[in-house]
Amino acid sequence: MESASYVRVLVVEDDASNRALLEALLRREGYDVSTAANGHDGLRAARSDAADLVLLDIEMPGMNGLEVCRALRADPATVALPVILLTGRTATRDVVAGLDAGADDFLRKPYERAELLARIRSVLRLAEALAEVDGAHGVIAALANAVEAKDELTERHCQRLSTLARELAITAGLPHAEIRPIVLGAMLHDVGKIGIADSVLAKPLPLTEDEWAVMRTHPVIGETICRPLRGSRHFLPVIRHHHEHWDGAGYPDHLRGAAIPIGARIVGLVDAFDAMVHDRPYRPARSVDEALSEITRLAGRQFDPGLAAAFVPLMRGEPVLPDESSWLRSLRPSMARIQSA
Repeated sequence: MESASYVRVLVVEDDASNRALLEALLRREGYDVSTAANGHDGLRAARSDAADLVLLDIEMPGMNGLEVCRALRADPATVALPVILLTGRTATRDVVAGLDAGADDFLRKPYERAELLARIRSVLRLAEALAEVDGAHGVIAALANAVEAKDELTERHCQRLSTLARELAITAGLPHAEIRPIVLGAMLHDVGKIGIADSVLAKPLPLTEDEWAVMRTHPVIGETICRPLRGSRHFLPVIRHHHEHWDGAGYPDHLRGAAIPIGARIVGLVDAFDAMVHDRPYRPARSVDEALSEITRLAGRQFDPGLAAAFVPLMRGEPVLPDESSWLRSLRPSMARIQSA
């Protein structure tokens, strides 16, 4: 990552004293700093000044920080621009609203200097790493299309999974930048099926135990195929571990509980749901209600119980209750397994 003197930070803050304080602090650390006093000016500056990161206050008149963040994410030129939201709000719903708007991180006021600088460094490191992932996106799309061309019964399965995985990751409160490796992992979760014989892949009857042994090799094959891709270390754990089970009965490594990377837990759950609600050669599709009931039944066995508790109301268009979402705060440390693998 470049040194601070080559990193430009845009501070968007309507309070003059807070704005001046942040500018002085960051300049002392060697950052190149520009400022804006309201949301409209901040949005214009972000689009024209080639900032590397935006510190964005939420509470601003006219156009608030959430609206600015959504506008940045809707613009292809700024869709990947790192954004840290600054706010005095403390309710969990406010944090969720900020992350849902596309923020990469969230810092409550009053903030400590050391924490602010650490968050900035962390977000910049992640943005740099994910730029490598994006560089491989064309190859990823081609591989995903190759999987679907080989297995016509799962046509558009990978695209559906990418959408479902993104929605569940947002509900789980994961920052925008950390969701992208999960989405890419969802696209490529079954790429190892390229190495599985058609006689097994498209068999119109339930597989024998020997055939299941062959089928269970596809996560490892997929990991091997994708390892040479730039930035693949961020989504390889999703590919390898999306068939692990919460109780340790999955494959290929029999990981258990929180030892399974959070991205793999998310993709494993939405993969199972999508498979249940679509026809397979050996069984007809189930209804959405039947599939959600099965996920509830298997929560704590096959699926992360917290993710299952969030996914079921998400698919039914119901709010996730506070007692069902309080566990989500513990998920952020789990993302380190994806980033360090």
